[in-house]
Amino acid sequence: MDPQTIISFLGASIALTFSPGPDNMYVLMQSIAHGKKYGIVTAFGLVLGIIIHTSLIAFGVSAIIESSDNLFFAIKLIGAIYLLYLAYKVFRSSSKIVLDSGVVQKKNPVELIKQGFIMNVLNPKVTIFFLAFFPAFIDITQGDVKPQVFILGFLFMLQAFIIFSIISFVADKTTAFLRDNNMFSTILKWMQIIVFVGIAIFIIFS
Repeated sequence: MDPQTIISFLGASIALTFSPGPDNMYVLMQSIAHGKKYGIVTAFGLVLGIIIHTSLIAFGVSAIIESSDNLFFAIKLIGAIYLLYLAYKVFRSSSKIVLDSGVVQKKNPVELIKQGFIMNVLNPKVTIFFLAFFPAFIDITQGDVKPQVFILGFLFMLQAFIIFSIISFVADKTTAFLRDNNMFSTILKWMQIIVFVGIAIFIIFS
């Protein structure tokens, strides 16, 4: 794959992973409540689930491209609209980050991996999101797109696990700050909006 494409993909992926969402908030909560070890194993389970979504997209996108280039463009357009919708939902939501470690049940590492995996696999929004996100970085002139999708999927998994692990390590030091600093919460909210809108525009014009 083109190095510039990989760099662009990693940049977008890192921005998305850092944006507040269910996965990184769940990793954060496990780390706050039970320590970084529990946050890291939760992250590992969540990342494993991405393998399933990546496989579905690899074969699904390949079939779409084989059917029609116009259909592939339509999927990209729908994906861009979906990302804009997510940006709108974030805009309408509260910027307050609620961290209540008292509601996080303690599980053993194996249970956490299983729970993270199941949470990710059974979330249809993840597949929809990946279907909206991946096409912008696929070069259909290279023939079979499956290898491209799996490479991108592996890169997404790698960066997500690294970032989730970093979140686990710094969770105990940032909890009070996140609770008390409303400006930081607002910055995170607008960062997420900018990321969604920016990637939607990129998808449309790629």
